[in-house]
Amino acid sequence: MDSHRMGFNATPATMLRIGLFIAGIVLLGTIEFLETDVLFAGIQFEEVFIFRLTGYANLVLVGSTVLYFGHMWSGSESVGRWASGMALLGSLTSIVALVWRWIETYYLHRLGHIPLNSLYEMMSLFSAMTVLIYLVMEHVYRTRAAGAFVMLIVFGAVVFQIWLAANDQTIPGAHVRVLKSYWMYAHVLGSFFGYGAFAVAAAMGAAYLVRAHAESLGRSTGFAVQSLPELRSIDGLMHRAIVVGFPLFGLATVLGSVWSYEAWGRYWAWEPKETWALLVCLTYGSYFYCRWVNKLHGRRMAWWTMAGFAITVFCFLGTRMLEPGLHAVGRAII
Repeated sequence: MDSHRMGFNATPATMLRIGLFIAGIVLLGTIEFLETDVLFAGIQFEEVFIFRLTGYANLVLVGSTVLYFGHMWSGSESVGRWASGMALLGSLTSIVALVWRWIETYYLHRLGHIPLNSLYEMMSLFSAMTVLIYLVMEHVYRTRAAGAFVMLIVFGAVVFQIWLAANDQTIPGAHVRVLKSYWMYAHVLGSFFGYGAFAVAAAMGAAYLVRAHAESLGRSTGFAVQSLPELRSIDGLMHRAIVVGFPLFGLATVLGSVWSYEAWGRYWAWEPKETWALLVCLTYGSYFYCRWVNKLHGRRMAWWTMAGFAITVFCFLGTRMLEPGLHAVGRAII
């Protein structure tokens, strides 16, 4: 499938999308200028327009999820292009909303706040990073058939954000001393690039198992055989996602140790979050050992990626809910 059919050339439609995105940025700047006079320290965050932009971005991502499933079932290329376009728009809008959220917290006298220390903000970052990593792979390898599996994970993140909003957990995290560190910002960004790549790998693993199951039944029709890539291609995409995510997450863990020394005077304390982060590294490190040394491929590696992502989710969310340790600082989530 050539790049023109995938819709990545500078076609009139592409130029129109770029123009609309730029126009949206200009519109947001205008709204920001008009709202500046009414901002005050005690205003509720939900009352400011820009903080609602994340909700609009999530709606676009939900729409993209529906379109990806429609593309997978129908094979329609036009539906696929719209699915990719909406996914890109939703992820970029989420990032713009986070950046603008940072800007407006300055007006609200929360100097120095960067939107990386509350769970609501981090779920938005996770959705954006997952989508962007997948879209890069979609562009490079000229296939979007597995996008539905990736967007299903993003949809779960959006639903969780809705739950957080319903429970009044959209306010930025507590601005305490240990959060005022560039090491922390680098640690969080690196971690979420890793989370996003692991999510893409798990989605590819699920796609692999679906196609493998269909082939084991001897089916020659149906979306699993006609829409999903060949098993070897899915296996390669799954592997490349982990090749991207593992070093980024490992680097983020090292940066977290440096930040820990700066904040608490020790590099490692074996508290729950650190222990599970090490387990994540060992899980994906073992994946490479099994693939390169034991020459394992196929279903077992697909299950491995899904199990690894489950461990990653518990490292991020489970430890906070069950054993928060030092990584839960006030209302913040690290």
